[in-house]
Amino acid sequence: MATAAPPSLSLCYASSSFQYQQDPSFQTHFKPLLLNSSLCRLTLNQRERSCLKWVDFTSQKQSPKSVSFRVLAAVAAEAEVADMEEEEGESGGVATLPSPTKPKKGKAALPLKSDRTRSKRFLEIQKLREIKQEYDLKTALSLMKQMSSTKFVETAEAHFRLNIDPKYNDQQLRATVSLPKGTGKTVKIAVLAQGDKIDEAKAAGADIVGGEELIEQIKGGFMDFDKLIATSDMMAKVASLGRILGPRGLMPTPKAGTVTPNVAQAVEEFKKGKVEFRVDKTGIVHIPFGKLNFKEEDLLINLFATIKSVETNKPTGAKGVYWKSAHISSSMGPSIRLNIREMLDYKPPSNA
Repeated sequence: MATAAPPSLSLCYASSSFQYQQDPSFQTHFKPLLLNSSLCRLTLNQRERSCLKWVDFTSQKQSPKSVSFRVLAAVAAEAEVADMEEEEGESGGVATLPSPTKPKKGKAALPLKSDRTRSKRFLEIQKLREIKQEYDLKTALSLMKQMSSTKFVETAEAHFRLNIDPKYNDQQLRATVSLPKGTGKTVKIAVLAQGDKIDEAKAAGADIVGGEELIEQIKGGFMDFDKLIATSDMMAKVASLGRILGPRGLMPTPKAGTVTPNVAQAVEEFKKGKVEFRVDKTGIVHIPFGKLNFKEEDLLINLFATIKSVETNKPTGAKGVYWKSAHISSSMGPSIRLNIREMLDYKPPSNA
């Protein structure tokens, strides 16, 4: 009598001796049902689901102590046949093959995932430059101007990846750079001062000047300015604006040059093209250095000033290679990789 119950198979036969050849994928256990009887049980435990044994045997008259089995049948079916039969029964006995995938067309066929979300304009203009090629400053600026195809005047941007981690205090970078040829846009400056400093700020060209009344306006939601400058004696009152100005990057700080006793000089510098920059949490610095309607010579002078400022303000905790990569791009255009060695060794003309 044989009873199959996967993953084990139990066979009972009225004999105490038979010979067998064991398959390595099965485990056998021989247990006499009764001590003084010749009825024995053979249990085949399946280790894997690779195959299932169907066995038959013949008895031989031997002493009960000499236990042996002779397996007369080999592998009859795979263990997964039952699963296949169940699947065929559910699908009506018809095996279905997966339909062949259709070839991708359009943007879906592009090899780079980032290009699949780009506009047709972007994909067309990025063919003007090689993706992994490094360019010198003059060639990169010329390519950037050629790739400008928007209806508005784009901003020229520099992106420097540095070997610093800003979560450490000695590897933070926050400074300013004065662009000799300006930023190309009008900056609206507000000044927080009192006494004679109010008149100095107005004479220097500040757009908004005030004291405690201006602080109350900012608390009420007034944010119609691009840069906020404060005198040192006003910082105790400006501290209450930290939650409002901090997330917008408008909080006055000495490192950015927006907290100073010389208000007139600070206003003039920011009006002429002084730009504040800081490293982000990934170690990258983003600096605008002009507009694409500038001459290439003017853009080159501004770009050189930004490179020199980042190099001069190198954090004390920076170790190893400071510059990892450098790119320039327009606001809506692809990036152009710069050759770092040529960038650092560049010498501007003496008349610049």
